[in-house]
Amino acid sequence: MTLRLGEGARLELMPDQLIAYREASYRQNTHITVRPTSSLVMAEVITPGWSPDGASFRYEELRLRNEIRVESNDGNTDLLALDNLLVRPPAGDVTGLGFMEGFSHLGSLVVVDARVDQALADALHALTAGHEAHTGISLTRTLAGTTGLVLRSLANSTERLNGLLGACTALLRERWHGQEPLNLRKY
Repeated sequence: MTLRLGEGARLELMPDQLIAYREASYRQNTHITVRPTSSLVMAEVITPGWSPDGASFRYEELRLRNEIRVESNDGNTDLLALDNLLVRPPAGDVTGLGFMEGFSHLGSLVVVDARVDQALADALHALTAGHEAHTGISLTRTLAGTTGLVLRSLANSTERLNGLLGACTALLRERWHGQEPLNLRKY
């Protein structure tokens, strides 16, 4: 997928969870170019498929690569972030210690906006403390006045991660746009 956000553009990309079934090998490449006044919020949840006996399917690998560039006023583009996520479970089991520390589901949130800063990272960190998931947050460098934030969470259910990412995006929507939380889910 290739996206280009123009001046003042706003994109909230919140797809349904990515379900990896038995023997799946999935690759997703996303190239995004933003302007310094653009706003990007992109979430992803990865969940293992399941079989009728209740066991999780053991997938081969998942690769999600997000390349985010900032286009400055002179037309040059510089790399802001290269978010390369590779999940290749040893022997097909994602829950092993040292790999996903006993968790089966992974959530990601990528935010690129001129309003991203350490204070926002701290607010999101405080918000995630109330959820049953292990979460880490990183900031990118700042280019042309815009900064990126990557949040990763591990949990044992899609609903927990959707709740956590929904709370984070609700904070952004209310703080930046005075809008209500998204309600896109079918269930």
